[in-house]
Amino acid sequence: MSARLFWVGWLFHLKSLTNSLFFVLVSVLQPVIFASIAFFMVESGVRTGALLYVALGAGMMGVWSATLFGAGGAIQWQRWQGTLELLVGAPAPFIATLLPLTVATATLGVYSIAGTLVWGRLLFGVPLDFAEPLQLAVALPATVLSLGLLGLLLASTFVLYRNANAFSNLLEYPVWLATGLLVPLSLLPGWVSPIAWSLSPTWGMRAIRQAAFGGNAWPEIAMCLGLGLVYLALGALALRNFERLARDRATLSLT
Repeated sequence: MSARLFWVGWLFHLKSLTNSLFFVLVSVLQPVIFASIAFFMVESGVRTGALLYVALGAGMMGVWSATLFGAGGAIQWQRWQGTLELLVGAPAPFIATLLPLTVATATLGVYSIAGTLVWGRLLFGVPLDFAEPLQLAVALPATVLSLGLLGLLLASTFVLYRNANAFSNLLEYPVWLATGLLVPLSLLPGWVSPIAWSLSPTWGMRAIRQAAFGGNAWPEIAMCLGLGLVYLALGALALRNFERLARDRATLSLT
C-alpha cells in the first residue's frame, strides 16, 4: 500500500507541477540563462570539456531550485487550499503523502539538465559525448531521489512557518555556492567543505560529472543514496515533532 501510495502521489504531483508555468520556468528558463552567461564567459579550448562542465552545473542548479521551491511551496499551497489539515489528519502518515511531492519536484528538475544540454548543444556546440553512459543513467535518478529526500527534510521544518516559501528562497544561492555548482569547492574557504559533504547536491554533481568525463562515479552515487537515507530518517523524526508543535500552536492553517 505504501509503495502504491508513493507511486500514485509522485505521478499526480509530477503531472500537476508540469502544468505549472512557474515551475517550468524555474526548471528550464532560469538554468538556461545562467548557462548562457557561463558559456559566454568560458573560452572554448581553454579547458577540455569546460562547456559541458558548465552545462551540467547550471542544470543541477535548476534541480535544486525546483526541489527547494517545491518543498517550501508545498506546505504553503496546501494551506492556501485548506487541505493541509486534511492531509495531516488522514489515515495515511503525513510523511507518506509529503514524500511523493518532494520527490516529484526534484524529478521535475531533470528538465533543467536536459534543457541546458540541448540549449548548449544547439547554440554553443557543447559536445554530448558522455564517457560512462551506464554510470550516468544511475547517477541521475540517484541524485534526484536524494534531493527529493532532502526536500522532505526541509519540508518537515516548513510545517511550522506560515511563510515557508519566503524562507526557502533564503537557501537557494548559499547551497548553489556551498555545493560547488557555481565555483569549484577548492576556491572556497576550508570551513565550507564539511557543509558541502553533508549536502547531496555536492555528491550528485560529482557523480554526474564523473560519469560524463570518464571517472568512477559509484562512490559518489553511494554517498547520494546514503545521505538520502539519513535525510529520510531525520525527516520522519522531525516531521512528527514539527507536526505535533504545529497542532499545539495552531499553525497548520492560515486562519
